[in-house]
Amino acid sequence: MQQSIMHWIDYVIGAISVILAVGVGIYFSHRQKDTKTYFAGGGKIPAWAIGMSIFATLISSVTFLAYPGAAYAGNWILLVQGLMVPIVLLFMVSFIVPLFRKMIRISAYEYFERRFGFFARIYSSFAFSLGHFSKMGTVFFLVGLALSELMGIDIYLIIIVLGIAIIILTLLGGMEGVIWMDVIQGFMLIAGGLTCLFILLFTPEGGPCEVLSMAWEQKKIDVGPYDWDFTQLTFIVMVFNGIFYAIQKYGTDQTIVQRYLAAKDDKSAKKAAYMGVLMSVPVWTLFMLIGTGLYIFYQTTSNPLPDGIKADAVFPYFIGMELPIGITGLVVAALAAAAISSLDSDMNCLAAIVVEDYYVRFRPQSTDKQRLNLGRWIVFLTGVASIGIAILYVEWGGEGVLGAVFSLYAIFSAGIVGIFLLGLFSRRANKQGLYVGIAAAILFTAYAMLTSTKFDLGDGKKILLDLGEWNFTHHKYMLGVYSHLIVLVVGYFASFLFKTPLADKNLTFYGYWEKRKENK
Repeated sequence: MQQSIMHWIDYVIGAISVILAVGVGIYFSHRQKDTKTYFAGGGKIPAWAIGMSIFATLISSVTFLAYPGAAYAGNWILLVQGLMVPIVLLFMVSFIVPLFRKMIRISAYEYFERRFGFFARIYSSFAFSLGHFSKMGTVFFLVGLALSELMGIDIYLIIIVLGIAIIILTLLGGMEGVIWMDVIQGFMLIAGGLTCLFILLFTPEGGPCEVLSMAWEQKKIDVGPYDWDFTQLTFIVMVFNGIFYAIQKYGTDQTIVQRYLAAKDDKSAKKAAYMGVLMSVPVWTLFMLIGTGLYIFYQTTSNPLPDGIKADAVFPYFIGMELPIGITGLVVAALAAAAISSLDSDMNCLAAIVVEDYYVRFRPQSTDKQRLNLGRWIVFLTGVASIGIAILYVEWGGEGVLGAVFSLYAIFSAGIVGIFLLGLFSRRANKQGLYVGIAAAILFTAYAMLTSTKFDLGDGKKILLDLGEWNFTHHKYMLGVYSHLIVLVVGYFASFLFKTPLADKNLTFYGYWEKRKENK
């Protein structure tokens, strides 16, 4: 991709978006006097703002850059995951939200301890931390690469400057600063995406009707293949992946659960959850449509693409070369906003987990001030570490970034959804049975990884444990699905081997259902 230097107006607009993040952090810094405010906004943030924050957190720079790249190179199959979210949400949020708001203080994984003991809490919080920490480096790398190509600035400098701004916002502003900055960035992201789509639809001869007609004829607006095949990336693979992704995100993900606690009551928290999803699905679709529009744009116009350009780089190239002055700056600001709104949430939530799941456990006599100070230190350290991971991405290269992100979620999900569903829907399930289920899931994951992943050991890439026809051959996106199911099924039946009392019904779906019938 050839280097494009933006107009000075575009640089100013992009810089303002980063400076704004620092300003928001400073503005809210004087309110961060206790852990409840720092990690949950004091439980006083309006539902619409929390909903916008959930939306902005879900729409990271992975969506902004990699979704158009995926749609440009193929079709919309990756959108299937997002389409599963509202289906699952409509079924579960009504009882998940009040359960968490009643049973936990800050950490989502406190529920796991209440249901299955301390090990379940540590296991699930560690799995979450590992998955999100790996994702943070990917997000930093993606946005750094795109902004470097657009602005003609060294990628290392962009990663460091952007990282410092996000650290300041999160360190000083706490969850209040994060949420209100997400509100601003959410609107910027929508505006940037719609502007690009407008240009892509109306620039080619024939306008939107011709663009969409060509895309449909060439099967670019499609979510196939529809084969019942788990070894390839098919519709059915993404359906299963999407179902478990939705449960994991809205039922066990600290970045979302923490926002439930920021609302003033259960009703507001539910509204926020619905709003976040109902905004996310159209915007996921928007960025898929941008990728399709890019494909038609460069087919029908005289504007050539550089030889050998990769699909992930087409959208940044379009931004730098085709958008008018000022609009380029707006989209660059939206791109930076997409990264900030995801990373600030991750930093705050990882700090909350370290404080609530580990520090408070081993230092129960610590004061709230000590916990707050530790939380700030964790924000700083995770920010610096994620910058370091992004720099390693630059050194090693970032091919197939979107596929890597989905694979990391699948691998590091570690059966958390299985633990959650087992605790929620079975009073008979006990911690002993769960531990057997977790052990089975770990063994299966190790087998699947070692027999399907090629490692470079110096003499070329080879499968570390080659069992021939017994190798794991299903698509990597299914690995997380299987680990959840193994924990759920094995954990349930293994529980019958241990005589324990039935779990407190208030920790399960049945307590919610009983109260609902009483209130009718």
